[in-house]
Amino acid sequence: MKLISKLLLSAAALACLLPSGFAQPAKTAKGEYIAYVGTYTRPNKSKGIYAWRFQPSSGKLTAIGLVGETTSPSFLAIHPNHKFLYAVNEISNYQGTRAGSVSSFAMDTKTGQLKLLNTVTSRGGGPCHLALDPSGKWLFVANYNSGSVAEYPVHDDGSLGEASAFVQHAGSSVNRQRQAGPHAHETVLSPDGKSVFVPDLGLDQILSYKVGGLTPNDPPYIKIAQGAGPRHLAFTPNGRYAYVMTEMTASVVAFRYDGGKFEELQTAPTADLAPDISGAEIAVHPNGKFVYSSTRGANTIGVFAINADKGTLTPVERTPSGGKTPRNFTIDPTGAYLFAAHQDSDNVVVFRIDPRTGKLTPTGDILEAFAAVCVAFVPAQ
Repeated sequence: MKLISKLLLSAAALACLLPSGFAQPAKTAKGEYIAYVGTYTRPNKSKGIYAWRFQPSSGKLTAIGLVGETTSPSFLAIHPNHKFLYAVNEISNYQGTRAGSVSSFAMDTKTGQLKLLNTVTSRGGGPCHLALDPSGKWLFVANYNSGSVAEYPVHDDGSLGEASAFVQHAGSSVNRQRQAGPHAHETVLSPDGKSVFVPDLGLDQILSYKVGGLTPNDPPYIKIAQGAGPRHLAFTPNGRYAYVMTEMTASVVAFRYDGGKFEELQTAPTADLAPDISGAEIAVHPNGKFVYSSTRGANTIGVFAINADKGTLTPVERTPSGGKTPRNFTIDPTGAYLFAAHQDSDNVVVFRIDPRTGKLTPTGDILEAFAAVCVAFVPAQ
């Protein structure tokens, strides 16, 4: 195993080749991407957002270092025009209020450096996820601690206006320790970009809102099995199916999706349940053939094959994630690599993806990043 990059120190090259069978991504000026990593900040440990240069053709990674100093930028989102980056600041006391914040940055995709544009309140405690609609005009934030969702206008210069819409969730579910109140966990845009879905762990629901005002859709939510704790949601590229990762039961729930309506198809466990087991991230491969999930405690990445006609899942493998607490993982824009971010072992582990089977093979290369949470890619110029 090679430690190829320390945050502020040296970097070396990956030795793997781009697997065959993938469509080539849109070309960048240098055939490179910048990989941004969001972290939890601690004194003398992490100061914010870090970055690496990434060449998919060779797998080479080169450390850039600290590119944006900001407090606990746990989850990141890239504007569709690739000029701006947004981060939730996962705190619960912003300017003396019981809320977190959201920061906007201009990206220099030649150097990777970020320039802070502005910071606004998240309107709730513990903001844990954010996403932009396909037009790039609206940004959505989920506040976990307070169980709320906010919508923000995105200005032409990339900065954020104050929240133009806000919804406070209410209710509870069966687990009195984990579900005594709402816990919004993610904001996910529908395939047509007209709706935003918010999995709420505390309610065992996925709430559905219209983009541009957060007006509830009809139906206003879908139910998940009581005590499951829905966390994250991912659609297939063709928009026909959706998959939900449950945190408390560590399972993937498969749905058929049609015009805002979800039909449950199957529940597939990602690990044997135990007190320290919890589901985390889920993603569909760009080729639409595989679903990937991460499970904390077990510290594994699960791979499932998608039945193209039915949307159901067949387990392929459970692979050790290479670290502790795989909070998030991201498939690179070419579909050739998976980057698994580990919150409690302070690293990002790189895997090669087999395009035929979906199976993962560790490249042996690791990025060292304190309390790593999220990885986001943007084409380098």
